[in-house]
Amino acid sequence: MKLRPLGDRLIVKPVAKEEVTKSGLILPDTAKEERPEQGEVIEVGPGKLLENGTRQALAVKVGEKVLFKKYAPDEFKIDGVEYLVLSESDIMAIVE
Repeated sequence: MKLRPLGDRLIVKPVAKEEVTKSGLILPDTAKEERPEQGEVIEVGPGKLLENGTRQALAVKVGEKVLFKKYAPDEFKIDGVEYLVLSESDIMAIVE
């Protein structure tokens, strides 16, 4: 099944959460609750429809890893795989 998001929405596959940072710091439970989530963009919509009838292209591309707020996306499962849908405005950063 292929998903095609509408407008400025993205389909993101969540990335497993890390308990320990790369530098070896262990994150406490309170930090994990409030920290942003990460995911890999698997599909992007055509862009936001502007008042003049044109579309504003999205800055996020398929394959990029992004950070977003924990409660921003809508979650759903297809064939046992979890996906997230969020607007481009919910993206906080692209991970490079």
